[in-house]
Amino acid sequence: MKRAFCVAMVALLLLTPTVLAKDAIIIGFTMSQTGKYNSESKEQYQGLKLWADDVNAQGGIYVKSLDKKLPVKLVFYDDESSKDRVQQLYAKLITEDNADFLISPYSSGLTASAAIIAEQYGKIMIATGAASDSIFNKGYKHIFQVYTPASRYLTGAIDMLKAADPNAKRVAIVYENSKFAKDVCTAVKEYAEENGFDVVLFEPYSSGTTDFTSFINKILASNPDAIIGGGHFADGENFAKQLYEKRVKVKLISLLVAPAVPEFAEIGDAALYVTGPSQWEPQAKYSKEIAEKLGVEWYGPTVEQFVEQYKSAYGYEPGYHAAGGYVAGLILQKAIEDAGTLDTEKVKEALEKMDIMTFYGRISFDTGEYYGRQKGHEMVYLQWQKKNGELIKEVVWPEEAKSADLVYPLYIKFEEGPTEAGTEVVETTVTEKTPGFELVFAVAGLCATYILRRKVI
Repeated sequence: MKRAFCVAMVALLLLTPTVLAKDAIIIGFTMSQTGKYNSESKEQYQGLKLWADDVNAQGGIYVKSLDKKLPVKLVFYDDESSKDRVQQLYAKLITEDNADFLISPYSSGLTASAAIIAEQYGKIMIATGAASDSIFNKGYKHIFQVYTPASRYLTGAIDMLKAADPNAKRVAIVYENSKFAKDVCTAVKEYAEENGFDVVLFEPYSSGTTDFTSFINKILASNPDAIIGGGHFADGENFAKQLYEKRVKVKLISLLVAPAVPEFAEIGDAALYVTGPSQWEPQAKYSKEIAEKLGVEWYGPTVEQFVEQYKSAYGYEPGYHAAGGYVAGLILQKAIEDAGTLDTEKVKEALEKMDIMTFYGRISFDTGEYYGRQKGHEMVYLQWQKKNGELIKEVVWPEEAKSADLVYPLYIKFEEGPTEAGTEVVETTVTEKTPGFELVFAVAGLCATYILRRKVI
């Protein structure tokens, strides 16, 4: 009898070592310490590490079923920006390092590779740094996206235009012929048409294009209210610069990637009033008060707290890659706390039910056909404005995140001179030329000339 009891106890201990000896929550991931994603991946890692440091400084994450806090342990490897290496390393993280949960690598391509392994082993993976929709239509049940998906990358530009000017209906979409830009711009074309806009031009340009003259001629011929599109930094910067040089008078310009990069300001007034989407900006004004108005729970540090903590740790202001890394950890923390356990299925249920507001914005997940795809978070739209003679970025959309009003229409910089940030923006109905407007100015000009001549005589 005693022998049977001892055998049973040994078996129990062998079956449940993690429960009896659990002293940390192991979070596994890869980062691109080398290769083409090195820079973005480093920022993502620094954000995630800052979150882990914050959690561990408070004793860890409280796990109700264990009635104690467990510190977070980050385990990671260099994926060398390689899809093949990603799969090998995520299998290792699960089978050898016993990771409890996973964070994705940076980029949609590497995340797609990691997702196959995570799903195969039934491990929850928080996918940050990955905007692709296609990862989420494969039937996976353990992958949860942080970024606003590519299909909604530029749709906010249509919402912003509609809110600023209900009469603006003509949109030109000119975009780089790359998979990312094409997917984004195809989605915004469909969205614009669904919302009653007339897409008067839908034109791709080759990657590496530096001369946009022919495209600008087509834009002028189509007479749009807004220009939307772009692709990456170099082409977007050139496009914006040449639109300015040609003095193309449109009401709104919203481009991918380029406006979000600080170096965009180097093109001077060509950058002025240009808008662009970003996953997050330090100027975003998400707050507990906004969460209360929306009827959702606020969770985690404020925008100001995150920015100051990041600057203190790394010596410079965080961008959206770092914010995405931090909030990936924050989402996992919230799900574990809500589940009260480290059990995968229970944590998965908590993620399915999640609807919170963080410094990064609203977070909730699709549970339908695109299971795990982000549905709560919106892109923020920044606009380059002037303050004290210097170009600065302001968040102008959505309403709950904005740090300044949208300066609209863009072409006022050609007619009235740059508007300083913080000053009242002239409404479209006043700024636009209406029938007879030119005549009024012409008569006023003649009167002024006559008076001056009388004085000279």
